[in-house]
Amino acid sequence: MAAPSLEPARPATIRLAFAPDPTSIRAVSTAIRGFLSEQGVADRELFSYELCIAEAANNAVEHARGPARHLKPVAEALFTPSQIELRVTDHTAGFELPDHIPPPSPLRERGRGLFMIQSAMDEVRYLRGPTENILIMRKRRRVFQQGPSSPEGASLEALTLEECRSQLAEAQSEKAAMEGELSFRSETLASVFRCCAELGNSDEISDGFGGRLLVDLLHLTSADWYVLRLLAPDGRQLAVAAASDAELFLEPIALAAPGDAAQGFESLAAAKRAPTGFDLRECVDRTEPLLAVGAEATGLVCPLSFGGALVGTLAVGRRTGDFPLGKLQNEVVRTFAEFLAIQTLGIRRRREEVRNRVVERELEIANEIQHLLLPRTLPQLAGFGLAGGWQSAREVGGDFYDAIAVDGHSLVLMIADVMGKGVPAALFATTMRGLLRGLVERSADPAQVLSGLNRLLFPELSSVNMFITAQVVHVNLESRQVTAAGAGHCPVLFIPPGRGAVSALHTEGLPLGVLPETAYRRATTLLGNPAALLLHTDGLTDTRNPDGKAFSQRRLKGWMAANIVPGRPATDVRDRLATELNRYRDGATMADDQAFLLLAEETADGANHVSRGGRRVRLQRGSFLFSANTRVAAKT
Repeated sequence: MAAPSLEPARPATIRLAFAPDPTSIRAVSTAIRGFLSEQGVADRELFSYELCIAEAANNAVEHARGPARHLKPVAEALFTPSQIELRVTDHTAGFELPDHIPPPSPLRERGRGLFMIQSAMDEVRYLRGPTENILIMRKRRRVFQQGPSSPEGASLEALTLEECRSQLAEAQSEKAAMEGELSFRSETLASVFRCCAELGNSDEISDGFGGRLLVDLLHLTSADWYVLRLLAPDGRQLAVAAASDAELFLEPIALAAPGDAAQGFESLAAAKRAPTGFDLRECVDRTEPLLAVGAEATGLVCPLSFGGALVGTLAVGRRTGDFPLGKLQNEVVRTFAEFLAIQTLGIRRRREEVRNRVVERELEIANEIQHLLLPRTLPQLAGFGLAGGWQSAREVGGDFYDAIAVDGHSLVLMIADVMGKGVPAALFATTMRGLLRGLVERSADPAQVLSGLNRLLFPELSSVNMFITAQVVHVNLESRQVTAAGAGHCPVLFIPPGRGAVSALHTEGLPLGVLPETAYRRATTLLGNPAALLLHTDGLTDTRNPDGKAFSQRRLKGWMAANIVPGRPATDVRDRLATELNRYRDGATMADDQAFLLLAEETADGANHVSRGGRRVRLQRGSFLFSANTRVAAKT
C-alpha cells in the first residue's frame, strides 16, 4: 500500500530585508535563487523566480517617495512541495493591480515588469496597507508521491505510462510553441531591419519601405490584404497611401468631429486611438468603406499614432473566413503600426526641412534681385544731395523708392509701399520701377503718373486683393517748387521758407489697385533755404521700441528739424536717421519694412565744394541698404 502524501506543516522560508539600492536588489534576488535551489527547485524554474523577485524589488525601490525612500523593503520566499510563494513588501503609495496586464509596447519600458510577473506566476495579488504594501506571487508545482522503497525518502513513486506520455506531449507542445514564437519574432525583427536599411532609398510610403514592410506583415499574420491611410494635411481626412490591391485605393474618409460618433471601423480606431477588430459578415452599415474588400472580410484596424499625434490607420485581414490573431500576432500588428507612424513622421519632417531650405534659398535670390532693382545711384544735381535708405522686416519686402532726373534742375521722386510682405509684394514693387520710368518720359506731372500706374497695375492687384500706397513728387530746384500727389501714402515732410518748423505736405487719393480709374489731386509748396525734403514709408513712424511705443511722425519731424544743418551732406543726414531708427528700436523685432528718400541742400552762400562720389552699402537683413550719389557744386 502506498504511503500517504506528506507535506511539511511549516514551509521552508527565507526573509530578507535589504537596502533600497540596485546592489542590494541583485544580492537579495541571488540569495532567494540559492534558497530555492537548496529546496530542489530545477534550474529551468529558478530563472523566472529570480526575475520576479528582482522586478518586484526594483519597483519597491523606484517608486518610494519622501522618507519612505530610506525604509528597507522585505523579500520573502516560502517553499512547499506543491507551491512556491514569493513576497515583496514595499513602502510606496501603492497601485491598483489589474486582473489582466496587456503586453507593453515594444517602444516603452514601463509596464514590462508586472507583465512578466503575471506571465510567469499562476497567481499575483497586491495587498495595500496604510504604511506598507505586499506583492504576493504564487506558482503551483507538480506533486510527486514518495514510495516506500525510496532510500531515506529521496526517491519518488514511478508515474504511470499514460502520465508519462501526457507529460511528454505537453513538453513537446511547449517546445513547439516556443520555437514558433522565436521564429515569428525573428522574422518580425528581420522585416523591420530590412525596412530600416531601405529608408534612405525612398521617401514614399506607397512604393517605398512602407509597402515592403506591409507585404512582410501579410506573410507574418497570414492576412491577404491591407489598407494604409495617412492623415491629410488639413487634419480632417484619412487618405489611402498604400494598399495591397488596386481596388482598395478608396476615397478619403472624414474623421469624426469632437462630440460626433465615428462612422466606419477606420474612423472609429482613429477616434479611440485603439485597435479595433471587425467582421464584415455582421456589418449592417452598407456605407462602410472596408466593404470594398468583400462582404466576408474580417480583420483588425490599428491607429498609427506617436506622441499623442494621429498619423493614420492600418487595416489588415482576410477576405473570407475568420482572421484569428493570437496575442503575439496582435502585438506584431501594433508594432508595425507604431513603426510606420514613427517613420512617416520622420519622412514628413525631412521633406519639410528640404522645403524650408528651398524656400529660404528662393527668398535669398529674391532679396538679391530686389537689391539690384533698387537704384544703385541717385541723380546728381548741382548744389543738392539725394540719399536713400531701405531695410526689410523679412528677407523680401514691399517698400520701394526711385528717383529720376527730368532735366538739369528737376527731379521726380517716388516712394511706395505694397500691402503685405514677401515675394508677392517684392514682385509688384519691382514692376513699378519699369512702369514709373516709362510714364515719366511722357509726363512729369505726379497726378498723371499715379493715374497711369493705377490703370496699368489695377488688373493684377485686384486679382490678388492687394493694393499699393505711393507718393510721387516733382521738385524744381531752381524755383524750389514742390508738386506732390499721393495714393493713400504718408505725407511729404519738408522745411518751408523762413526756417520754421518742419511741415507736412498732405495729399489725398485712393491707393493703387482699389478702383480702375482714379484721378489724383496735386498739392504744391515751396522749399526753404537750405532746402530739405523727406519721403518715407509708414515703417519709419511705426517703428516701435521694446515697450511697444511708436516712433511717430511728431518725433520724426522733430528729429528732422534738429539734424538738417546748412552744408551737412545728405548722406550724413541719412546715416544719422538710420542710426536713430535702430537706436530707438533697441533690438525689438521689426514689424514693417522701412524706406525713405532724403533731399538736402548741401551748399550755402554759393560756396564751391568738391564733388562726392556715390556709394551703395550692402548690409544684412535688419540693417539699412543705402543708395546715394551726390555731387556738391557751385550754384550758377
